[in-house]
Amino acid sequence: MSGVAFETQRAALADVVAIPVTPFAEDGTVDQPAHRALLRRLLDGGVTTLTPNGNTGEFYALDPEERRLVTELTIDEAGDRGVILVGVGHDVPTAVAAARHAREHGAAMVMVHQPIHPYVSEGGWIDYHRAIAEAVPELGVVPYIRNTSLSGLRLAELADVCPNVIGVKYAVPDASRFAAFARDAGLERFVWVAGLAEPYAPSYFSAGATGFTSGLVNVAPAVSLNMIEALRSGDYPAAMKVWEQIRRFEELRGSNASANNVTVVKEALASLGLCRRDVRPPSRALPESERAEVAAIAAGWSI
Repeated sequence: MSGVAFETQRAALADVVAIPVTPFAEDGTVDQPAHRALLRRLLDGGVTTLTPNGNTGEFYALDPEERRLVTELTIDEAGDRGVILVGVGHDVPTAVAAARHAREHGAAMVMVHQPIHPYVSEGGWIDYHRAIAEAVPELGVVPYIRNTSLSGLRLAELADVCPNVIGVKYAVPDASRFAAFARDAGLERFVWVAGLAEPYAPSYFSAGATGFTSGLVNVAPAVSLNMIEALRSGDYPAAMKVWEQIRRFEELRGSNASANNVTVVKEALASLGLCRRDVRPPSRALPESERAEVAAIAAGWSI
């Protein structure tokens, strides 16, 4: 299948790639009505690329049945209004089954979470992604790269055998390394998505990214869209104005090795009355003493 066949998918990656939260009901199950309402809010706000089962969706805290439910809810709610990039991962058979499930339900792409294994060789990284990509040749495949030692040449090797590997969610917090990695892999060959969201988007765009992921977008879609519009037009001062607006929120998410990454997003949504604040272990809800600051930030954005 030629790269031309993935034009829609490539365009969808060169955008705000939303990572929706997975809201939980009081009994601990996935809150389906709240989930649908949050997805509609994103779509109505102008967001068109959605990643069910991303890290902001608590991928690793969901069981397989819940991950399938989240996929199906997202695809159903988006209809023809969005392009869906389903997060898959764990062992190869589990990831392949999830990718096939995504395909059966009409998703356009899968994002492959970094292999969770204490021993990852570069050749083994290729094997892992190849097994998943070859199982769904009709879908665009987007590796999620957090591995600081992986070379861009390995990505190029993977795409040589799997032409459906069309984009990369790059989440190593080093703009210089990203610039080198992208050029070693092929700057024009892939769509480069800044995988560390708005705080890193300006520096990564300056080095060749054309999309960025976002958890903050759950709270304030307009803020994320303002940033990508500024970056697309090359207006870095305007992008940095948005950066200043979101800085404290993202610092709260990133502190203590990102312990409260999802927690802060759900706390903001709870303060707006959009879903419960509940997160699953190993995450934890914010202590009451820290909730007011998050609520104040969210209230400021919604004006």
